[in-house]
Amino acid sequence: MLRFEEARARVIEVISTGAQRASVESIRLGESLNRVLAQPVVSDRDYPPFHRSVRDGYAVRSVDLLSGSSLLTCVGEIKAGQHFKGVLGPGQCVQIMTGAPLPEGADAVVMIEFTSRKEDYVSIQRGVACGENVVERGAESKRGDVLIPGGSRIRITDIALMAQVGVDRPTVFRMPTVAVLSTGDEVVDASQTPGAFQIRNSNSFSLAGLVEMAGGEAVSLGNSPDEISALRKRILQGLEADILVISGGVSMGKYDLVEAVLRDLGAEFFFAAVAIRPGKPTVFGRCRDHFFFGLPGNPISTMVTFGLFVRPAIDILGGASVGPLLLAAARLAVEVRQKNGLKGFLPARLEREGNEVRVRTLSWQGSGDLVALSRSDCFLIFPDDQECLKAGEYVTVVFLLN
Repeated sequence: MLRFEEARARVIEVISTGAQRASVESIRLGESLNRVLAQPVVSDRDYPPFHRSVRDGYAVRSVDLLSGSSLLTCVGEIKAGQHFKGVLGPGQCVQIMTGAPLPEGADAVVMIEFTSRKEDYVSIQRGVACGENVVERGAESKRGDVLIPGGSRIRITDIALMAQVGVDRPTVFRMPTVAVLSTGDEVVDASQTPGAFQIRNSNSFSLAGLVEMAGGEAVSLGNSPDEISALRKRILQGLEADILVISGGVSMGKYDLVEAVLRDLGAEFFFAAVAIRPGKPTVFGRCRDHFFFGLPGNPISTMVTFGLFVRPAIDILGGASVGPLLLAAARLAVEVRQKNGLKGFLPARLEREGNEVRVRTLSWQGSGDLVALSRSDCFLIFPDDQECLKAGEYVTVVFLLN
């Protein structure tokens, strides 16, 4: 049985070496959020493309203000999008607005708060240094600079930057398709009224949402009953996608049939258990040249194992680099105990106490407790070699559902 770090590394290794490179497509900029760039974005010109004022005030020659104050003649006005025709001479200034280009001959801007004006004469009450309140041409980027590397997942800020440099149709990798299949005779559709001993299908919806958040295209296969022929048919459908994610049917029970069906289809298993709680009976393998994950059926187990193992697979197949897990340290608000031997991922919530961030585990009734999960915003990682974490000590939390 692998430690979760080993299992995650195994997923990354296998898919990185065994997957075909995703095809690319050109899409509209407004549709590019969370897609993965297939080509770097480069600066089409210097930014800013001129010496730019960052304040409303007066463009001046700093040498004219060496005494700290001066009376200058205003010879014009510049607003954003315009420019001053001419060269600023000794004893002159130009009124300038934020974002406007500095006139030739000027090398600084005095903020309007430090001036007073009567007709064309401006009294300057303080001196300025050369370059003050000015962003020089090319200070942000030079023509040809790489602004966003290829393989980056596109964020809101990237969309704004691409618009600035004229990339209105970025080239991105095709999103990997991820088939989502839940299993279990006890599972009914979310729209149905369950019987006394049945549950509604939450995993299909949560997994589809997690796939979309991770940059994949979810293909819902619904729920399969615990019957070999029906399960085999659904699994074969799922193996047409880049990744098949199955929730439930991977434990040791009499009706946990997923592994048996996959073995009968000739599957290769890279691991079939991970030393974590919840999520121990997690399965990863390849069948008919497609990757699959078998995740435990309890909702918290499903979401934890998706974040740890399926998400990096989607990153790789979608052309993105796999980033590290998002971890943080916080003081523990209350004492926590659990059996040792398996690394725990406990639903928890961050809270502020004065200037310090603390983490509090939530009362939960096992890995099927969606109520507790919905109130959490992180998971406390409980070490596998301890049975008690004391209130006040620093612990590690991980963000898996962001």
